Amino acid sequence: MTFFIFLLACAAAATTGVMFKPGEWYESLSKPSFTPPNWAFPVAWTLIYLLLAWAGYRLSLIPGSQTVLALWAAQIALNTLWTPVFFGAHQVFAAMVILTLLWLVVAAMVVMALQLDLVTGLILFPYLAWLCVAAALNFSILIKNR
Repeated sequence: MTFFIFLLACAAAATTGVMFKPGEWYESLSKPSFTPPNWAFPVAWTLIYLLLAWAGYRLSLIPGSQTVLALWAAQIALNTLWTPVFFGAHQVFAAMVILTLLWLVVAAMVVMALQLDLVTGLILFPYLAWLCVAAALNFSILIKNR
């Protein structure tokens, strides 16, 4: 049952991607050459959200994981916020600030998860890697579209 609660939180975050689609505005932006193809985003996020729910579930079973679970909650809130700010409000700088905070929270979460349980920490690495790509993309869009 606990896994499904984490999955529900991830599904709520994913819903913002359905509500705030890239659309014409995003297509019109000058983007870097390393921009993933559009089909890669839903594939990557589906996998990441499944791994994130699994990691949250595993963490919930570990005594002393309260702080890392608080980071899990903070990252899902920031994750949920980024899409409407970037795609909905077209606030690229504000989205970059949110993404920077998200990266810092997830990096701390990965470090703490690794200390509690190696497998759980490793489960979170694809998320951190994808956030590196997302941050580079967001930053490049910010610079290229002033």
